[in-house]
Amino acid sequence: MHQILAVEDDPVIRSVLRALLESEQFRFVEAATAERADIEARAHKPDLLLVDLGLPDGDGISVIRKVRSWSPVPIIVLSARTQEEQKIAALDAGADDYVAKPFSAPELLARIRAALRRNIRSAEVPQVLAIGRARIDLSRREAHGPAGEAIHLTPLEYRVLECLARHAGFIVTQDQLVREVWGPGRLGDTRSLRVCMMNLRAKLEPDPHHPAHLITEPGLGYRLRPD
Repeated sequence: MHQILAVEDDPVIRSVLRALLESEQFRFVEAATAERADIEARAHKPDLLLVDLGLPDGDGISVIRKVRSWSPVPIIVLSARTQEEQKIAALDAGADDYVAKPFSAPELLARIRAALRRNIRSAEVPQVLAIGRARIDLSRREAHGPAGEAIHLTPLEYRVLECLARHAGFIVTQDQLVREVWGPGRLGDTRSLRVCMMNLRAKLEPDPHHPAHLITEPGLGYRLRPD
């Protein structure tokens, strides 16, 4: 049984989360404050955290940063704050995903299952990506179309794919992509990133104008959905 720590100051929402998660055979631990969240996280070593950003004794982002200082455990933000800069701050602090309140129970459970699967998998980049009808061998730096024809990808494009593949299914912020691919000296250069993503879609997506695999998360970054 996976154990989930919910950091949430609203007792009604905690009760809803407890009922929902226990019905799916998760063990449930709760914390109503940032201080208690740090204590419970260290004591129970949960498999996943759900973190509200608005806590009575601090911001949920401080909880994320503290946990990230010692653990790679998946963290999903569950918050009524929907402004882009708040989402970006949470993701940059180390959160893996962001679900807005009021939330859909099936969607939240799906996000939790995906985060747990990702945590169980090796942290290594997968050797081969399937995007539409294209197959990309990241270790050999080779890409082929459905008939075996070679697809030329640049070194930058391979590095962008590798970064997205390490977090497949989750949002990777623009700053993180730029930092890992172009280097910290190019932070803020989102134009180069947009051009690179446009070229990748043109080469790999079945319909580049309606991408199904290289997804833009407006104001935040990108999400890879491989086949």
